[in-house]
Amino acid sequence: MEGIWAFVVVAALALAAGFLLRGFLPRRAGEPAVEEAGVGVSKDTRQLLRALRSTALVLDPSGEVLMASPSAYSYGFVRSGAVVSGPVKDLVAEARAAGRPRERELTVPRGPLAGAGQMIFEMRVVPLSDGRVLVVADDRTAARRLDQVRRDFVANVSHELKTPVGALALLSETLADAADDPEAVRRFTGQMKRESRRLTALVQEIIDLSRLQEPDALVDSELVALDDVAAEAADRVRVEAEARRITVAVGGERGLYVHGDADLLTTAVRNLLDNALRHSDTLGRVSVGIARDGDKVRLAVVDQGEGISPEQQERIFERFYRGDPARARRTGGTGLGLSIVKHVAADHGGEVEVWSKPGAGSTFTLVLPLADPPTPPDTTGATTEP
Repeated sequence: MEGIWAFVVVAALALAAGFLLRGFLPRRAGEPAVEEAGVGVSKDTRQLLRALRSTALVLDPSGEVLMASPSAYSYGFVRSGAVVSGPVKDLVAEARAAGRPRERELTVPRGPLAGAGQMIFEMRVVPLSDGRVLVVADDRTAARRLDQVRRDFVANVSHELKTPVGALALLSETLADAADDPEAVRRFTGQMKRESRRLTALVQEIIDLSRLQEPDALVDSELVALDDVAAEAADRVRVEAEARRITVAVGGERGLYVHGDADLLTTAVRNLLDNALRHSDTLGRVSVGIARDGDKVRLAVVDQGEGISPEQQERIFERFYRGDPARARRTGGTGLGLSIVKHVAADHGGEVEVWSKPGAGSTFTLVLPLADPPTPPDTTGATTEP
């Protein structure tokens, strides 16, 4: 923050020097509110303001704009050569009245319409000489939204962890009281195994999601064969599929590659398979198909299950969203699997599509940029001169 203020003070001093040396030239009738030449602003000051990554405005004593960053218009601060944002105008008036800088975090509407969203800015107003004012604004909307998402995520994780942990504690107490009843012991032991598996899955998926949120998640990108990804993912769910008596088949076009992380892609496909198994009936079938689509590759997981309603399709990729919490508890769903799939697809430059119809099953498709296959090794025996 001290560095930012130092930059602002330097800008303010440069502005004042430019105004004193050159004087203020009044605008002629018909001239644009913001001159590209920066009338009344020295060349050095213009360059200094352009070097700022922040949105910057210079106002004259009457409040009209002498110079403004293009973003000041896109953010809706300035229109027709004047500041039109109420919160910004109020902060400018406060700084003028106090005769010293003012800094505040402001929530500003995105536009004049009643339904417009809101943006959050860190706003600084510095009074200059002769009634002029420098306004510097930094957009903090994305940062605040990310902070909120993280807080919500932590709160959701805490809530989700409480359920299996609490169930295990209750079951262990009940089991101790029923030590002389073999049938009750077997029943409660089975329930404890299910809750422990759910807890293990939840912790693992939280770890997977945390890894995906790291900026260097794909720092070691490599050429990945989707044949291997599909086969490995199918192998990881084989035991669960056999327990549910569901057939898992893998097919489609072979020899297709993408750039990325094999472990993350396998996790994404495994999550799609887990989801398909949980929503399929006994003796059903789940298929994995791979196909080229121009410069993309499509990996689809198809089930013959209950399907998803249009209303639920809009929310299924949200973290911890479960359309039927009771069913999720029975089947071990955590509500994070599809969110992880969406993150993996995005990190690999792709997306995930869903088609579903109640009673007709679902198809989830990973769409990824296609990579050239590896160059086959030279088997001619030729050597290269050093």
